[in-house]
Amino acid sequence: MAKKDKKLRRGDDVAWSSHGQEVEGEVTKKVDKHTEAAGRTVDASPEEPQYEVESDKSGKRAVHKPESLRKKR
Repeated sequence: MAKKDKKLRRGDDVAWSSHGQEVEGEVTKKVDKHTEAAGRTVDASPEEPQYEVESDKSGKRAVHKPESLRKKR
């Protein structure tokens, strides 16, 4: 079964869970190929993209699958 594309875009406000806490931030880019991003290797593809996000509070970047992100607006 194909995963539903959440239509996330650069600049979207999102939230995600990190170490038991809710973190809010912004999508900085869509990752759709095997690459290095946010300090780690990301195994993404056009069929299964991931998203680099930046925390509003810490400024740190991370990469998450779309099902881990909740759009705030």
